[in-house]
Amino acid sequence: MSPLRVLIADDEQLARARLTRLLSAMDEVTLVGEARDGDEVLAKVRAGGVDVVLLDVQMPKLTGVEAMALWPASGPWVVFCTAHAEHAVKAFEADAVDYLLKPVEPDRLRRALDRARQRETRERFSEAVRRHQALGRLPVQTRQGLVLLDPASVTHAVLDGELVTVHTRDAAYLSDYSLNELEQRLSGGAFERVHRRALLNLEAVTRLEPLETGGYLARTVNGGSVEVSRQAARDLRKRLGLRKASEDEG
Repeated sequence: MSPLRVLIADDEQLARARLTRLLSAMDEVTLVGEARDGDEVLAKVRAGGVDVVLLDVQMPKLTGVEAMALWPASGPWVVFCTAHAEHAVKAFEADAVDYLLKPVEPDRLRRALDRARQRETRERFSEAVRRHQALGRLPVQTRQGLVLLDPASVTHAVLDGELVTVHTRDAAYLSDYSLNELEQRLSGGAFERVHRRALLNLEAVTRLEPLETGGYLARTVNGGSVEVSRQAARDLRKRLGLRKASEDEG
């Protein structure tokens, strides 16, 4: 894990010195600079290379809230550090990660930075998902990292308990997706919701075996099997241009 790059922004020298001392005792944190007023912190943020700003609310030229409103949308996370509790509402309205009262205590600062790191991780993951969606890939988070699946390689997805397993031609992955989310992401192709607990790629089906319920058991190219409900079987026969004998008689 790369160090969290932290900028201290406070007009009081004693406050900056205390934060510097606290940060120096923490692992995976790098102090990248100090700012003494709103203009200076704004310039340093715009220059880049900052993950988190420990930001005082009341500073010369620009307040912390005013400075934060002017920096880029992709700018760093903010932990407000102030002696005035009445500024808390403004801080959280500005989407601050945390709000610390002076004198800042080591444990509270550490928890605030942990929150910032969690947000940073989520944001990087979300950005990776957005980029790979544009490439036509299905991102699936696993214990080994983010797997980018070609939708054409997905044979089916099944809800088992509370989790959905996405099956491909050569592997299976537990995912955080709901079947509804997968159906939306894979729409426009050969995917059909064939059961309330199953999504099926029709191009991966090798055989449809009739069931007593009026549905099918679909066999897929990777040796999998998916139950097709009676209603879905009826819709599937229409899509394939087929009719069941009983339907012909009706």
